[in-house]
Amino acid sequence: MNDAESVIIRIRGLTNRFGNQTVHENLDLDIHQRDIIAVVGGSGSGKSVLLRSIVGLHTPDAGNIQIFGESLNDMSQHHRTETEQRLGILFQRGALFTSLTVLENAALPLIEHAKLSRPDAEHLAKIKLALVGLPADASDKYPDALSGGMIKRAALARALALDPEVLFLDEPTAGLDPIAAAAFDQLILTLRDALGLTVFLVTHDLDTLYSICDRVAVLANHQVIIADTLPNVAQSNDPWIKEYFHGPRGRAAQLAAERHSEAC
Repeated sequence: MNDAESVIIRIRGLTNRFGNQTVHENLDLDIHQRDIIAVVGGSGSGKSVLLRSIVGLHTPDAGNIQIFGESLNDMSQHHRTETEQRLGILFQRGALFTSLTVLENAALPLIEHAKLSRPDAEHLAKIKLALVGLPADASDKYPDALSGGMIKRAALARALALDPEVLFLDEPTAGLDPIAAAAFDQLILTLRDALGLTVFLVTHDLDTLYSICDRVAVLANHQVIIADTLPNVAQSNDPWIKEYFHGPRGRAAQLAAERHSEAC
């Protein structure tokens, strides 16, 4: 499969404005099948807005987004809903329903969208919860009784409920301690390999970039200024990229990744 054939999402000329503020202007990006691609950029560069535009939670001012070879602009509402169900989303803080148990949260998409009975939905939800590494006794707990890492995993189980082909993660390791963050990174890598997922993530976590990402896209000046493998991105002469990847934290993350690779 060549690069053109492997593109599962193609974004061209994307423009997003909020009042007088331009967030994106003629932004282009390709997302390849089975890749783990991370979007990075400074504060206010529009990383989460880009994610929300792709999954249909925000309507761009201009541009075209093709998913699975079809333009979102040309889809009927019914077909668009069907397409969006092939996408799984993990929001930054999990966005679990606090009045529902973990099991009920994970079963909800199966009841609402797959129209399964509650017993069948909960049976499948238990499988998803086990898939993301949650213990069986977590099912009956409410979100406020969970640790940060467990909330992320529960939200991930819900995102995987409908067996999506593309998984979107908004700051998946934010708020986690280094051990929990590393474990979550490895979970994403394992799930990608086991399920054949394509993963699009927004992150500030350099350890995540060096540990699991195939490609990195950098947002700056309202556009994607580079989207490539991490070694190629890190060689860029762009001042922000230089500071981000070659500062103390960037060097530490690279060294940690190299040591992990040698140990394996």
